[in-house]
Amino acid sequence: MDVFSPLFDAFALPFMSRALVVLVVLSLVAGLVGVLVNLRGLEFISDGLTHAVFPGIAIGFVWGGRDGLFLGAMIAALLAAVVLTLIVRRAVTTDAAIAIVFTAMFSVGVIVVSRETNYVGQLEQLLFGRLLTVSPTEVVQTIVICGVALLLVGLTLKEQVFRAFDRTYSAAAGFRPLVLDMLLNVAIALVVVAASNAVGNLLVLAVLIVPGAFARLVTQRVWWLFPLAAGFAGLCAWFGLALGYEASVNNGIDLPSGATVVLVLVAGYAVAFLVRLAVDRVRGGTVAGTAVARRAGPAPLRGRRATRAAAQVPRNSANSGVRH
Repeated sequence: MDVFSPLFDAFALPFMSRALVVLVVLSLVAGLVGVLVNLRGLEFISDGLTHAVFPGIAIGFVWGGRDGLFLGAMIAALLAAVVLTLIVRRAVTTDAAIAIVFTAMFSVGVIVVSRETNYVGQLEQLLFGRLLTVSPTEVVQTIVICGVALLLVGLTLKEQVFRAFDRTYSAAAGFRPLVLDMLLNVAIALVVVAASNAVGNLLVLAVLIVPGAFARLVTQRVWWLFPLAAGFAGLCAWFGLALGYEASVNNGIDLPSGATVVLVLVAGYAVAFLVRLAVDRVRGGTVAGTAVARRAGPAPLRGRRATRAAAQVPRNSANSGVRH
């Protein structure tokens, strides 16, 4: 029992239990939104959104302190999602346009924070988070924001999956691409807002991307991706928090909680990747489901059954290869 006690004892403390609640809620949303990001190949767009939300976080924090952080971030997130959707649909060189607009917005946030006296301390909080000091009010705010993101994507989940696998036929079937893209981008931005307060603006991308990428390594069954991603993120959050507490309190090694959780996420993904490589080597296959060099769409998971399950379309509407 002594071996496992560090995994439970730390969460008897109120600040640790609040941090765990925040990360578990984020894990649930990441299991849904993050998988869609991975299927659509929107990792770079998600990175752009993290930069775009930062000015709102900075302005809200400077003007209203911790109470104004969420409001400023929410306004910036909604504006960024709308601008991003329009850029993707209209710009000829999408990646360049995203990089230019959102790095400029990130710079604006840094300039706003630099006007304050405690510039270094405030910038560090915004960039790397303050997971262990979240208040009960901020826990409630995080739950509400994640709930809205979950609702936006959950109500259109089948349509979102259908669009991820076959954009052309999705539009031909009567679904509105602009509406679906807007809802997904708003949901991504809301997750960025919720996670930024916990793990910081620079590390939020790992919370959003890694769980979905892990699930893609583990299974090719579409609807298993979502619970696997959520479960993996939740376990890593629990273990990462416990590890950071044990190292800091009992071993004198100061480990930032947010960064420790992210490292555990990445380590879990690395283990799954190596296992998948070994399994595919034995089977004589190749690794499928990684998020490397995928710009045109989720080719490894295209399939007739997945597309039909997503939108109940005719059999000849999708390609082959995925099990549902």
